[in-house]
Amino acid sequence: MNEYYLTIGLEMHCEGSLTNSKVFSSGKNEYSDLPNCNVSPVDMGFPGVLPVLNKQALKHAIIMSLILHARIPEYMYFERKNYYYPDLPKGYQITQNPPEECVGNGGYIDIEREDGSTFRVEIDNFHLEEDAAQLTHLYDTSTINYNRAGNPLYELVTKPCLHSADDAVRFLEHIRSIYQYCGISEADSKKGHLRCDVNVSVSKDPNKLGTKVEIKNVNSFSSVRETILAESQRQIDLINAGKEAEIIQETRRWDEGTGTTIGMRDKVDAEDYKYFVEPNIPPYKLEASWIEEIKASIPKLPYERKNSYINDLGLSPYDANIIIKEKAISDYYDECIKLGIEAKSAANWLTVNILGYLNKEFQKIEDFFITPTMLKTILDKQKEGVISSKQAKDIFAEALEKHIDPKELISSDNMQLNDEETIRTIVKDILANNEANVTAYKNGKTNLFQFFVGNVMKETKGKANPSLTAKIVEEELNK
Repeated sequence: MNEYYLTIGLEMHCEGSLTNSKVFSSGKNEYSDLPNCNVSPVDMGFPGVLPVLNKQALKHAIIMSLILHARIPEYMYFERKNYYYPDLPKGYQITQNPPEECVGNGGYIDIEREDGSTFRVEIDNFHLEEDAAQLTHLYDTSTINYNRAGNPLYELVTKPCLHSADDAVRFLEHIRSIYQYCGISEADSKKGHLRCDVNVSVSKDPNKLGTKVEIKNVNSFSSVRETILAESQRQIDLINAGKEAEIIQETRRWDEGTGTTIGMRDKVDAEDYKYFVEPNIPPYKLEASWIEEIKASIPKLPYERKNSYINDLGLSPYDANIIIKEKAISDYYDECIKLGIEAKSAANWLTVNILGYLNKEFQKIEDFFITPTMLKTILDKQKEGVISSKQAKDIFAEALEKHIDPKELISSDNMQLNDEETIRTIVKDILANNEANVTAYKNGKTNLFQFFVGNVMKETKGKANPSLTAKIVEEELNK
């Protein structure tokens, strides 16, 4: 890519999964594995029905527009995007049509890279629309699930301002976390909440855009990265082969099996959709007082939490980045801090032990058995010297395996041995039975110190207090 200039624009779709009803009807907005159980006459376009805008969905759209520094219009209205496709039962989609007024117009957001540098993503528009149904193409037939038809769908369109696949994915990951932090969507790709259209162009002139190619409905962030790399390389290969004319403005799809993009159709322009103002939802004024009320309700966002973790709690940027990546993880950590768990200890247990377990078992933190209160029980007993760090980990593992409250697992059988006289007696016996090693230690073979400590731990089945054991061993060897 050294001699070529890559430009990327993104159209990120996120389904608003956290409203009770759909965006223009009273149909239930709820994920279900049972097809066609959340269907409304309004969303199916039955005769005589009228759409009514969901105020909560609009509020969520305004929250995102404010975060994106977008201009919110004084008056709000919707348009019909007319086209026929089996997943669109009405034959049109209620949406907003840039460059006309959307709920959010223009704007920007600054994104942090892992190395601490930042880049700015310029926003073209942010708009609210209704989702289509879900089509599944099988070997010799296709099925339609209308459950998500009419659900709130938020579309964020960037300007062509990104120049690397890594930056594009970083941007998408941060926007997903904002949806989660603000209670707008679960933003769960496994439930089909997230989809992305990727626009890619390659040019030898950094001041001139190449021909834009759109790749539709890429449904994971890893696939977005692979799509960008594959499509940009396809265009480069055509240019190098003298076939630049074969790069046309078209819509393609990502094929995971072959790792390539495949042509679908020529790019459709806005006039082909025959947009016109939705006649059943009249324009209405967005009161400035309501906008200010919404602005005041925006919670602490990921980067704000990150800065607090670093500046107020002393965490490393690495640990803070891991914790803020998902709101549920950050909430778990915040609860640990509220309970009085030491900040760095909580971070270590969360990023190593807890996330390690969740990743291994393919679980979410919401389903994790050990609550922050249970974790505090374990760490308090370790801090008091009742159990060792190894015993803390063993109790943690056993509590997870048996789904037992950790306090029920802390007993005389697994408590740490802190009695100095008992440990000293054991140390004396071990030294007496290893006179040759004692002589070697005194003659300079100091690495044998751990040999003596290890034998004490073996004798006590790991229960002896490690620091107290080391102190007593040193005292007895120096006599």
